[in-house]
Amino acid sequence: MPESNSDILNTAGILWNLNDLYSATSDSNLEQDIKWCKTEAAEIKKIFAGNIARIKTTDLFSLVSRLEKLDSTLGKISTFAFLNFATKTKDAAAGAFLQEIKETGSMIGKEVIFFELEWSKTDDASADRLMKDEKLSHYRHYLSNMRRYAKHLLSHAEETLLLERAPVGRSSWNNLFDKVMGYMKFGESERTEEEVLADLYNQDQDVRRQAAKELTDGLKSQLHVLTHIFNTILADKMIDDRIRSYGSWVSSMNLYNELQDKTVEVLVDAVTSRYDIPQRYYRLKKQLTGLPELKDYDRYAPLPHLSAQTIPWQECQTMVLEAFDRFSPQMADTAKLFFDRNWIHAPIIEGKRGGAFAHPCVPEVHPYVMVNYTGNLRDVSTVAHELGHGVHQYLAAAGGYYNSNTTLVLAETASVFGELILFNAQVDRLQSPEEKRAFVCQKLESIFATVFRQVSMNRFENLIHNTRRDKGELSSDDFATHWLTTQNAMFGDSVNLTEDYGIWWSYIPHFLSTPGYVYSYAFGELLVLALYNLYQQDPVSFVPKYINLLKSGGSNSPYELLKPFKVDLDDRNFWDGGLQTIDDMLKTVEI
Repeated sequence: MPESNSDILNTAGILWNLNDLYSATSDSNLEQDIKWCKTEAAEIKKIFAGNIARIKTTDLFSLVSRLEKLDSTLGKISTFAFLNFATKTKDAAAGAFLQEIKETGSMIGKEVIFFELEWSKTDDASADRLMKDEKLSHYRHYLSNMRRYAKHLLSHAEETLLLERAPVGRSSWNNLFDKVMGYMKFGESERTEEEVLADLYNQDQDVRRQAAKELTDGLKSQLHVLTHIFNTILADKMIDDRIRSYGSWVSSMNLYNELQDKTVEVLVDAVTSRYDIPQRYYRLKKQLTGLPELKDYDRYAPLPHLSAQTIPWQECQTMVLEAFDRFSPQMADTAKLFFDRNWIHAPIIEGKRGGAFAHPCVPEVHPYVMVNYTGNLRDVSTVAHELGHGVHQYLAAAGGYYNSNTTLVLAETASVFGELILFNAQVDRLQSPEEKRAFVCQKLESIFATVFRQVSMNRFENLIHNTRRDKGELSSDDFATHWLTTQNAMFGDSVNLTEDYGIWWSYIPHFLSTPGYVYSYAFGELLVLALYNLYQQDPVSFVPKYINLLKSGGSNSPYELLKPFKVDLDDRNFWDGGLQTIDDMLKTVEI
């Protein structure tokens, strides 16, 4: 019997230990925690509901402390249910348990929704007086941030009804998407999504072409289901935005990220104005590969002189930890915990969810990281990316459950910084100019995927959300048209996007689970480029400030947390500076 991918890479035993949460779905501690949450929520409602308008500081502190413990315990339960499902999406019992926990969380949530509603309606003078009290300093940002949603909240009866129906709403459709993708097999050998996508990086064009065909054929087999899922979630968000009076499809995400719409508009405009950068690169790549034209499945073709070695898991671990240690021993020591204590799930296995993520879990436990490791350089970078998240989440945990919840844009900053640290450590070791050039080109492709591709996907989201609102349900062809339109805007004539590529919008989970999320990657990448420049100018003073940024979690807005670095997020010149750094990197490899 031939060795499996995980045997070759030594990842078969790299499995996370969920016992730090619960030992099993039948764990008596899990049952007790669920029971406690139900009792505590009912008790909180009995004592505090209807009294927030005249609450005293001491009572408000007691209430928020109890709510934080309740939410943290619910977070622990739901994290276990999600992680248990993530590696076995074909397991009916795991799926049923996840749904059960979502329904339980919804029932508990409706008991305590009174606080958000009553606190948001408390008059400004009373709220300000309470928040200025030093006793509430730890929760000041949490309480202040909650009030920003005041005009988007509904009545108590309406919010309760929405919570009751939530388990069969958007989250349920996301579960269906995960199940569909988990069951899907590609090609005659019935490979997983991750295995097929890995072939797009193969040296042989025939292998890449076949992988693209297999991915397309697999997606086509479920296109009617995927199209329906997308349409349902678009409609769900349309209705939610309408009844909550959000100005646009992305306004709720901007509010969650604690950003003004203007900031995001400046970012998107800056990136789309520099689509010439990826177009120049892919014209260069055509020359370097000697291909008569670049097709969509050639975008990730390895360049001549780029190492095609397979990197075993232990070597990947060493590469990442050594790179982190050069930047900050504290960062490396924290990342090492993930390897040493079984907080990572690495192998490709039957039924495992595709992609990669870091889940913060709850402060009382620790984060978990999931990757689908295939052993190429790109996957090593993915491990560094997710461990950047993991280190951030671990360090922020000291601030408690509410203050550790980092906005997406700053969360991506930590992960992208982890990638950049690894890249610079690796490029310094290369001696051959040809190898170094190929390696820089690979990094440019990674940056393009993070900046330009994510913003082009943001433009795709913009089209599909607005089209759904203006014209009604979209067909599969409508999705394909919008996908190709926004992708062609980025590539221009530098890449020939085939008709088959028009279906590739359908496997991207971010569009469904967190609409509007993808611009956070571009935000994080360009911010990291600016921060890394500061680091190179003065490493001694920069590292403590950066570690403090990670420890701060979500205890303040991005504008406030970035003040020590003198960053102005509304300044177009700031974003243009990051884009110019990419341009300068491209110039070093242009012929």
